[in-house]
Amino acid sequence: MNRMLYLIAGVVIGSLLTGGAAAVSSPGPARQDPLKQGPQYYKVLLENDEVRVLEYRLKPGEKEQLHSHPEGVVYGFNDSTIRVTSADGAVTQSIGKAGDVYWRKALTHALENIGDTEVHSLAFEIKRH
Repeated sequence: MNRMLYLIAGVVIGSLLTGGAAAVSSPGPARQDPLKQGPQYYKVLLENDEVRVLEYRLKPGEKEQLHSHPEGVVYGFNDSTIRVTSADGAVTQSIGKAGDVYWRKALTHALENIGDTEVHSLAFEIKRH
């Protein structure tokens, strides 16, 4: 587990060093902080001027309101199935596997857990200056 967290931290730090100071524009409506839209689903593990690390949990059947994320890295702790509604109303289904790590571009979306397991993930949100 520690090796995976070091790997994720390395990816985040590397992207911060190579990303420059470009501003991130959020797609769709004005940015909506997930901590304000659904504080029951998020726990802040670390926040500073460079990054915000969020632990995320969404139980089966729960729905999260429309919210925004800057670009960053997401790590999934378990298998999960979610319905994703983007800011433009497009709906997709996503199946995640335990141990999945992926780069997420800035986005605005709403989520619904349509599986039978809790969605549990860690998001490293990169702040650009």
